[in-house]
Amino acid sequence: MSGVLEAVGLGGASDGGGWSGVLVLLAGAALLVAGLCVLVRAVVGPTVLDRVVALDALVVVLVAAFGLQAAVTRSTATLPVLVVLALVGFVGSVSVARFAAKETR
Repeated sequence: MSGVLEAVGLGGASDGGGWSGVLVLLAGAALLVAGLCVLVRAVVGPTVLDRVVALDALVVVLVAAFGLQAAVTRSTATLPVLVVLALVGFVGSVSVARFAAKETR
């Protein structure tokens, strides 16, 4: 397992021999599985609102992935991307909710 961690730049002497590399890989795998599940829901979803909720969840997964990348690299360069993605997801969800509320009247 340490060979895999060193191959992706997460292992070695600077890591201190802790579990952080394994946790990062597990978090990345969980985000990958969540993203794939959300994409399936976006494609299969029977209604438009199901697809919108799935795409909103995909934005949340992307924000979490960028946050994981920022934590691993200890870089603040991706923080503006996180803020913009979160705002786009929020505005998109509110817009669709307002449109759906007008349509049901």
